Amino acid sequence: MTTYHIELQGDILKVGFGNTQATGDRIVCDVATKLDEMIATGEIPGGSLIKINGRVSVLVSQVLGDKLRKVYDAIAIFDPKIGDKGLDRYVVTISRHPDYRVGDTLDVVRDSQPQANLKVVLCGFANTGKTCFRDGLKQALFQIPNAPESYFISGCPDGDGSWYSETAKRDPDLAAHLKAQYKAGFTKDFAKLKAQEVRSINTPIFVFDVGGKISDENRLIMKEATHAAILVKDETEIELWKVLCDELKLEVIAIVFSDLDGKNDVVESESPILHGRVHRLKRGENVTQRPMVQALARLLVRLSGGETHR
Repeated sequence: MTTYHIELQGDILKVGFGNTQATGDRIVCDVATKLDEMIATGEIPGGSLIKINGRVSVLVSQVLGDKLRKVYDAIAIFDPKIGDKGLDRYVVTISRHPDYRVGDTLDVVRDSQPQANLKVVLCGFANTGKTCFRDGLKQALFQIPNAPESYFISGCPDGDGSWYSETAKRDPDLAAHLKAQYKAGFTKDFAKLKAQEVRSINTPIFVFDVGGKISDENRLIMKEATHAAILVKDETEIELWKVLCDELKLEVIAIVFSDLDGKNDVVESESPILHGRVHRLKRGENVTQRPMVQALARLLVRLSGGETHR
C-alpha cells in the first residue's frame, strides 16, 4: 500500500499520506524513492519555483526539501492558516532565486468552482474524550477513498497537538512529559489568535476541538465554525452546549455520548442528527474503527459534497 502520494499538477506538487499506519522511517524512504524516480524520468522537470500543497510531516518536509532544492531554485509550501476566501497562500522556505526570498508569501487563486468549507467544532465538557475522538476521526477520514481534503487542529492550549496520540501509543510517559511542557494558559490573546487561525483555514473539511468550558474564549473561537458535534457524558450536558451552538448559529450535526467504561459503540440514528454512544475514548488508544467515529467521518464527507461507501 502506498504510504505517501506525490503528483505534479502544473507547478504545484500535490502530496498526502496514504497508509496511515506506516511509521515515519518507512514513509521517508518511500518519499525519497518516489522523488528520485520522478526526477529521473522528467516527471518532475525542475525549474525556478515549485509549490507544495498537502499534508507534510516534519520528517517528510526534510526529504522534500533535500531532493527538490537540487532541481528547483525556490520552494514554497502551502500554509492553510494564512489563506483567504478563494485564495491559497504559499510561504517560500528555500530559495537561491533573486525573485524569491525566504518568508515571501505567494497568493494563488483557487479554482473558481464552488467548494464546500465545513468548519466543525468538537465541543463538550472536560473528560469527554474530545481529543481522542478528534484523532480517530482524522484517521477515519484518511481511510475513505477519494474523501475531500481535511485538516485538524486543537483549539485549546492543553498541549495536545496532533502528535500526542501517536506518541502516547508508543511511549505514554514521554507523551505526558511533552504535553506538560507545551501546555499554555487559555488567555484572551490565545483565543483571538486561534479564532484567526480557524477563520483562515479553507480546506473542504476542517475539524477542531475546544476547551471543556462554556467561556468567552471558547465563544470567540467557536463562532468561526459552521457546524458542531457535541460530546457529553450524560443527558444533562446536552442542552447547555446546544444553547451555545444556537447562540453562535452553528448547526449541530452530532450528539455523541462518551462512555469510558462501555464495551461497544451504538449508532442510534444518523438523521436528522447523528446520535449514539462511543466507548472508551482513552488517550493513546486507536479509535479509528469505532462505529460512531466512522459514522461521523461519513457524514462529514457527505456534507462536503463527497461520496462514501459503507
